[in-house]
Amino acid sequence: MNNILIIKLRYIGDVLLATPTVRAIKAARPDVRVTMMVNRGTEDVLSGNPDLDEIMVLNKGSLAAQWRFIAGLRRRRFDTVIDLTDGDRSAFLSWISGAPVRIGFNDEHRWRGRWYTQVVQPVPAVRHRIDRDLESLKFLNIEAGSKVPQLWLTREDENSADQLLDQLGVQRSQSIVMLQPGARYWFKAWPSERFAELADRLMSQYGCQVLIGGSDQDIDLAQQIQQMAKSSPIIMTGRATSKQFAAIAKRSALFIGSDSGAMHIASAVGTPVVALFGPSSPREWGPRGGPVEVLYKDLDCRSCFHPTCTRGEENCMRLIAVDEVMSAFGRLMGRVRTMIL
Repeated sequence: MNNILIIKLRYIGDVLLATPTVRAIKAARPDVRVTMMVNRGTEDVLSGNPDLDEIMVLNKGSLAAQWRFIAGLRRRRFDTVIDLTDGDRSAFLSWISGAPVRIGFNDEHRWRGRWYTQVVQPVPAVRHRIDRDLESLKFLNIEAGSKVPQLWLTREDENSADQLLDQLGVQRSQSIVMLQPGARYWFKAWPSERFAELADRLMSQYGCQVLIGGSDQDIDLAQQIQQMAKSSPIIMTGRATSKQFAAIAKRSALFIGSDSGAMHIASAVGTPVVALFGPSSPREWGPRGGPVEVLYKDLDCRSCFHPTCTRGEENCMRLIAVDEVMSAFGRLMGRVRTMIL
């Protein structure tokens, strides 16, 4: 094993959760060249990672562009591929790379298993995604020393974040709490009116400056929360790059939000996190890194993973009350103060 490719064609949070696997390989074999292939838009969280020699961004453009990508993939002459995606496209890319060793997952027992030389066997118990990814290294006799995701920030990233905070009018003398109201799926999101109430209570009880995060798609939601709140939380939605967001999270006293890439970014840089879970399980997707308080009702919400959730007011996320989040905030701040002292 001299030239290895790791494939993770998922979202930002998934890519971050794969970094302990990358680190374990480099720690065991520092002489090995490690490349990671990811979807466009997720590569930023890997930049500056000293465990990676190259980041490949998957080209999903024209057919000609895809063939050029495949040609470039084969020219790299990987001897080992670890596919952490558990998907058909990534299985094909593993096979077409020409690598003689191809390790992957096939929990659905699909035809793609034939494209791997070793298939990681599924286990009945629920495992955290990091632990699941690390199972792939057993074929290489590699064990992980650390299971904490890592995200690297440069001085330029920090300065860029400071500039954005200045543009937003954030006062450095006050503590910052970041709220992340958006979610990839509507049934993973906490109600907007509760975020508004939470912002008001954080401001009135603790004197915090509240920043609302999110992507371009969350701007309407952020404005709705700002209009409902009496405390005028600051909208950062759609303004920050992944690295700016990470640097601002690192400066923040706390992050509060649902299961999302933003949650994993905040935890990776050591920010205390109150994580709101509904249909997804924190046992599999919980944040790892900084101190965390998880609010989770542990319902069987598998039926909610499509647009026909019928729980209404008994929706997994609606069962989480503002009082519970405030209590989690207080417990977490108490733990942080104890750790500092």
